[in-house]
Amino acid sequence: MDVRHPTHELTRAAAALRARRTATARKAPWPVSIDGLAALRGLGGVAEDTIVRSTGRKPNPDDEEAYPLYANDADPWKAHFAEIDALLDRTNQVLAGETPLRKSRSHLVYVPDQDEAEAEDLWLEVVKRTSPWPAVAAASVAWNAWLDLNLYTRLPWLGLIMAAAILRARGLTHHLLPLAAGFKQSKFRPQGREGAREKLEGFCQVLEEALSLAHRDLDRLILARELMSRVTRECRSNSKLPGLVELFLSRPLVTGPLAAKLLKVTPKAVDLMLAQLGGALPRELTGRTRYRAWGIV
Repeated sequence: MDVRHPTHELTRAAAALRARRTATARKAPWPVSIDGLAALRGLGGVAEDTIVRSTGRKPNPDDEEAYPLYANDADPWKAHFAEIDALLDRTNQVLAGETPLRKSRSHLVYVPDQDEAEAEDLWLEVVKRTSPWPAVAAASVAWNAWLDLNLYTRLPWLGLIMAAAILRARGLTHHLLPLAAGFKQSKFRPQGREGAREKLEGFCQVLEEALSLAHRDLDRLILARELMSRVTRECRSNSKLPGLVELFLSRPLVTGPLAAKLLKVTPKAVDLMLAQLGGALPRELTGRTRYRAWGIV
């Protein structure tokens, strides 16, 4: 891409994409937790910090023992005991002088009079109380509670990511829905004066728009895969072209240097593969002759 400094919009978009990938990498209950909130903000969870200090490496996201369980797991007593054990371990480290004592779990307080740690506890309590509710109603209440508590004013998209994580945790979806994009497309704008019914209807509008966008993106991906697969059927068995097709399907955009690095080929080989795709090549996003990028969605 361009060699100039990124704009504020690109920085926020990169932070939102990083948070979505972090929430997707772990199983559903983890984002709705203290460590999950910290990690989604780019601060790093308490459990992850502990493992990095003790082992010298980051834990595997698929390792269940790497993170403590929480109250919305299948076994609530096991979750409570795991939280107590994690608390005792952190306390012993503080007493031993291995880690500084945290004044707040948030680390980023933009309003001096606002206690974000207390707001986090209140929001997690709302999520716990709505656990027996239907998935859509629980996600709607959690999102509205997020807005009422004014959590993380500089991360307005994080509340919708948490609502999508709740929908995934309740088994309604297998992936995080693009609720932030659905909110942008919908006409609902919370003013704080709406009743419970209006808030639920507004969240349903956001959910419908997000589902519509997700279906359209899925249709684009399916069509692009079919067009590019027609070209890959005729290539050699040791060709790197199928790998380039997988890059296009798995990433929002692909550049020449990125493809060369991941496929372990030369930039010239990438140019030849792009020419080989011909009319099936995804759309070029920059409109430039240098620092070009291609993407499907």
